[in-house]
Amino acid sequence: MRVVAVYKSETDYARSVEDFLRDFEAQTGHQLEAIDPDSPTGIDFCNAYGIMEYPTLIAIADDGTMQNMWSGLPLPTVMEISFYV
Repeated sequence: MRVVAVYKSETDYARSVEDFLRDFEAQTGHQLEAIDPDSPTGIDFCNAYGIMEYPTLIAIADDGTMQNMWSGLPLPTVMEISFYV
């Protein structure tokens, strides 16, 4: 299973997401994947999972099925996300 953070780095909420990613790694030892929705890979990813709001955190099973999605602010807690990694 993997958890992906989809956000734009040049926005007013970017610092909140980057702080969350850093805190998550410090507390759990797991690093979350980050995707820029404006990159070619990000565009395909967002289209595949119907992501239309940023920031979004999405938990994806090994077979590619979405398990859970958190969109917008406030971000979920580290405990909510750690269940999926």
